[in-house]
Amino acid sequence: MTTAETAGPAEPGVPVPAAPVKSAVRTVLLLEHFAARPGLHSLADIQNDLALPKSSLYMLLRTLVNLGWVETDATGTRYGIGVRALLVGSSYIDGDEVVAAARPTLDRLSDDTTETIHLARLDGTSVVYLATRQSQHYLRPFTRVGRRLPVHSTALGKALLASHTDEEVRALLPKRLEAVTEHTITDREQLMEELALVREQGYAVDREENTLGLRCFGVAVPYRTPARDAVSCSVPVARLTEDHERAIKAALFEARDRLSVVTRRM
Repeated sequence: MTTAETAGPAEPGVPVPAAPVKSAVRTVLLLEHFAARPGLHSLADIQNDLALPKSSLYMLLRTLVNLGWVETDATGTRYGIGVRALLVGSSYIDGDEVVAAARPTLDRLSDDTTETIHLARLDGTSVVYLATRQSQHYLRPFTRVGRRLPVHSTALGKALLASHTDEEVRALLPKRLEAVTEHTITDREQLMEELALVREQGYAVDREENTLGLRCFGVAVPYRTPARDAVSCSVPVARLTEDHERAIKAALFEARDRLSVVTRRM
């Protein structure tokens, strides 16, 4: 008996929730699996990670290979994300109104601070980079658009979490906070205290919690409540002076205010 049959008659005017399509769910799970694990993977490893029937998984992989969403090696036994996923991801960035509206502000913030600038969006328990501006002092690889990081270990994430109530944050956070570096806050109550400070001062700080040797400052863009986007500035600890820190915070507040105006109707 189907879900619709056991649910009983629907009330007039109330839509019946559609049951998930198993093949669609498996396709999304597979693509997200590849997105989180770069490189090529064997059928056995993929099956072990996703716990899907081997025959169904193989047929799904072959279908996605033929469509260009999954790529395989010369032996046809190892699989990874395909170029079609890049095209769809790029179209998301290209079509996003906030990203387009933020470009002049990100450019100006980059010029004002000379440091690395990020625009990111909250996605579950992670933040995803939507746009970046590289530091004028090249010291490390350029952070790529589309990178996903834990919400609790970044200034961007903490700025976004602080726009939620404590109850919402507790529900949103994973049960276990991963230690990305030795400085990452992994105690939930300590993180809640940190968020209270963020609300009070208006900005968040990542003190080498995501990358050793790097300090980041972040502010949420309040065009929605709670906020879903934030802007940050990253600077190597070795180059961070008190004057530079004050200038970065001032530039971030100015960028936040400017973005609040240009995104007001979005």
